[in-house]
Amino acid sequence: MRAYVLVFLIAGAMTYLLTVIAREVALRTGAVARVRDRDVHDQPIPYMGGVAMLGGLWAAYLVARQLPFLADGSPLVLRDAGVVLVAGTMICMVGVLDDLFELDALTKLGAQVLATAFLIAFQIQYWFISLPGGRQFSLDAAQGALLTGFVVVATVNAVNFVDGLDGLAAGVVGIGAAAFFVFCYGLTRINDVERGTTAALLSAALAGACAGFLVHNWHPARLFMGDSGSMLIGLVLSASAVSLSGQFDAGQLTQGAAGSSASLLPTLLPIVLPLTILIVPIADLVLAVVRRTRAGRSPFSPDKQHLHHRLLEIGHSQRRAVLIMWLWAGLIAFGSVVISLYSGAWVWGMLAAMAVLTLALTFLLPKVRQPV
Repeated sequence: MRAYVLVFLIAGAMTYLLTVIAREVALRTGAVARVRDRDVHDQPIPYMGGVAMLGGLWAAYLVARQLPFLADGSPLVLRDAGVVLVAGTMICMVGVLDDLFELDALTKLGAQVLATAFLIAFQIQYWFISLPGGRQFSLDAAQGALLTGFVVVATVNAVNFVDGLDGLAAGVVGIGAAAFFVFCYGLTRINDVERGTTAALLSAALAGACAGFLVHNWHPARLFMGDSGSMLIGLVLSASAVSLSGQFDAGQLTQGAAGSSASLLPTLLPIVLPLTILIVPIADLVLAVVRRTRAGRSPFSPDKQHLHHRLLEIGHSQRRAVLIMWLWAGLIAFGSVVISLYSGAWVWGMLAAMAVLTLALTFLLPKVRQPV
């Protein structure tokens, strides 16, 4: 655990320091978010936060290579983590070009597919779907590649869609990465296997990078992550879940803390967790596509009707809207992890209490604290 804490701290500290440099570079190169009708910021804000986050992730990876806890374990751990970061570098650089020149949606989608293909070329893909009872449904290479491509590209675009308020995307993904780390580390403890895994390493580093960036991105933001950041963290989060498929067998993925292997959730969590963690932005993505196509517009055409816009409309401030969406992300992410690893009435009681509190804060707080 201490190694993962160090990875988290290195990623956070390096991202925090590099953000200052990235902001200066963005200002000098003109990579600045102009004020548009659909935006909530009222002055130009520099981009390129994703470059600082990428630097934080690489710094954490290089430190991890020197830690015996990770370096002396399975060679797949550091090898797969390096492949994911190379793919992240590829997609981040395309995001930098978008921050500078505003690339079209099709070009960015092509970059996402190319980065996913790079992962698949190095064997980072889904190999099987676990079933209760230790059984598994094996996937051939084409099926695994298609499933991997869908999960990675969907997660990348979901993060991109939710990046609409200061601190929102970084907070949601940071919470999701922390929840996934708890799942990965808990899985190794329950099965009494080697604690070092690619998924745990990447999720700890990603949570640290998001925390370091949030210091500069909290409202009022001094820097935006831009597409370079949103696509990067979406890819790293989803790829960390994909890597879990190749490093655990079906029996280990179906074993919970209570010793029962009858539940379906832990068997599917490596597939659905990136989407479960991002259920709020994914729901926003689906609603946006339906809303725009019904209006006869392109699914990629921007508007000002996302979920965070609606929270502002019902009376929340920017900071409170972000905190509420963090609460929803935490409820879904950590709730999925807890019920996949543990069982008992206390689990459901705790989740019910959290859900009631989150609902109350979402819909009742604006009425209680109406502006004068």
